Amino acid sequence: MYRYDDFDQALVDERVAQFRDQTRRFLAGELSEDDFRPLRLQNGLYVQKHAPMLRIAIPYGTLSSVQLHKLADLADRYDRGYGHFSTRQNLQLNWPALEAVPDILAELASVEMHAIQTSGNCVRNTTTDHFAGVARDELVDPRPYCELIRQWSTLHPEFAFLPRKFKIAVSAARADRAAVQVHDIGLRVVRDEAGALGFEVWAGGGLGRTPVVAPLVRAFLPERELLNYLDAILRVYNRFGRRDNKYKARIKILVRELGAAAFTEQVEAEWEALRGGPSTLDDAVLAQMAEAFAPPAYRALVEHPEMPDGALSDAPGFAAWAARSVTPHKVAGYRSVTVSLKAHGVAPGDATADQMRVVADAADRFGFGEIRVSHHQNLVLPDVERDALPELYAVLKAAKLAAPNVGLLTDIIACPGGDFCSLANAVSIPVAQSIQARFDDLDDLFDIGELELNISGCINSCGHHHVGHIGILGVDKAGEEWYQVSLGGVQGPRAAIGRIIGPSFSRGEIPEVIARLVRTYVERRESVDERFIDVVQRIGIEPFKASVYGNADRSERAAA
Repeated sequence: MYRYDDFDQALVDERVAQFRDQTRRFLAGELSEDDFRPLRLQNGLYVQKHAPMLRIAIPYGTLSSVQLHKLADLADRYDRGYGHFSTRQNLQLNWPALEAVPDILAELASVEMHAIQTSGNCVRNTTTDHFAGVARDELVDPRPYCELIRQWSTLHPEFAFLPRKFKIAVSAARADRAAVQVHDIGLRVVRDEAGALGFEVWAGGGLGRTPVVAPLVRAFLPERELLNYLDAILRVYNRFGRRDNKYKARIKILVRELGAAAFTEQVEAEWEALRGGPSTLDDAVLAQMAEAFAPPAYRALVEHPEMPDGALSDAPGFAAWAARSVTPHKVAGYRSVTVSLKAHGVAPGDATADQMRVVADAADRFGFGEIRVSHHQNLVLPDVERDALPELYAVLKAAKLAAPNVGLLTDIIACPGGDFCSLANAVSIPVAQSIQARFDDLDDLFDIGELELNISGCINSCGHHHVGHIGILGVDKAGEEWYQVSLGGVQGPRAAIGRIIGPSFSRGEIPEVIARLVRTYVERRESVDERFIDVVQRIGIEPFKASVYGNADRSERAAA
């Protein structure tokens, strides 16, 4: 994984000192709230419903065991003993005291971490595939490009105060596990007909109030021109993006209003002026960055395909866990293991400090000291020897980290919702827990199969409900919490926005609504291999809608 050089460390240390002084001046009354707000936001500090929230950057979701130990220590000493892993592969502390934040940032800097640009109208944390570097279906490891983007975007003077926040995702695999088509910029690594590396470039995607799947603005961008083209897109957005209305300030609105063709024309013209300039990547830079992500010292192991992974142990629950949590690896004899943070009764994405320590120690004991944070709010141990899976399972099970539900209905993506966020219309965590309680039979979950259920507490879509196979959105109706349900959302190469099925539901109705949707799927699927989303795409949402509303007179409810 990438290690800071002297420049990186100096920049982060200077930023800590700067924010320490800014915080001191604010607490002394020398800075107004309006003056302090943009300063704290670009250092990852929000003011939530009950307390400040600090969002800590985990660039492209890659952590060392030392860094995860530090996060656990910070959660214990400055928070309430846990942290929340987000869909942008970051960690959030929900209860830090404002006056302690400079100390937290200083401790993060000691292990090559920071909270810079995890908020504010700037380029946020670049995300990627949580199996980057080990996935069998990837063209190359995309993380060197993510690190180049991190270095390019950090404190970039031209893009520090954009019209709105800006998010970039990078994928290099056939299966897009980074959701590139619903980002402000999505990059997919490809080769041209001559075999040269480059990128498909998607721009103007996003969720929130106006969910949009991005159009493809360039089918092939030469590898060396990556930063020049990003500069071009950001310059066009900075110049033409709206600043008079924050609800219409995202790049997706600009692309829609100009039209994809006219927007692309502007970007291409800007790029021509930048092409081949100082930001052009040369062989030395590309080689240096690739070296920073060189593969670890794998042992020469032999695969034994005659014995499935699940047959390595007869421990209760092992086979089910292996079926859902263990993923093939590009190196023979190794596996990647997803650590579910979705145990029943736990807020999705939450991990206690002790659980973080267990995962960090497991990364050292069973791998090469590396951990990934997934877009689905789980953790990943990317390099586990196959024969060590039973021992790892025992360690994780003892820490309540071996729920065999990865990719299943109870592997729910959810934002913190109204329990924490001052923007939320409704709670998310209790809804997720009520669904988990309804579907607590493991045999039933395995029979239902792959199903992505995402929950957001407001239209900002931090829970990515628009691209869930089932999406749930909290809405406010006359001061009460209600929930819209949508079907058919998809992330990946054929991204799609889900469609609302009809009037909203009370919180108490949601588990039964989900049960009826699942029952309809099971009745209408043509085989056990046909997924929920496949059935929705084949038959449409009307049969599901009828199963929910069919016998009840819900005409008195206006659609939210």
